[in-house]
Amino acid sequence: MDEHRLDGNAAGGALGEIFPFEMTTAKTACANCASVAQVGAAMVYASAIGTVVRCATCDNALIRVVSARGRYWLDLRGVRYLQIDET
Repeated sequence: MDEHRLDGNAAGGALGEIFPFEMTTAKTACANCASVAQVGAAMVYASAIGTVVRCATCDNALIRVVSARGRYWLDLRGVRYLQIDET
């Protein structure tokens, strides 16, 4: 899996297709360890089948994104909350 590991900014492309604002600056609280950090500070595993954003502290899967046939599947079970600041 390490060959697919990137920093959280790599999630900007996949999340940018869904959200109309810069997601890498949004803050998440990990549902597992309660660590709070920007999405851009997380670890990302990207492959042809999807993108997984993981907590940099405990490796919990925060966000999962899959795109196929004009649809997106977004799983946020690993996030306690997502904080998006107004710009």
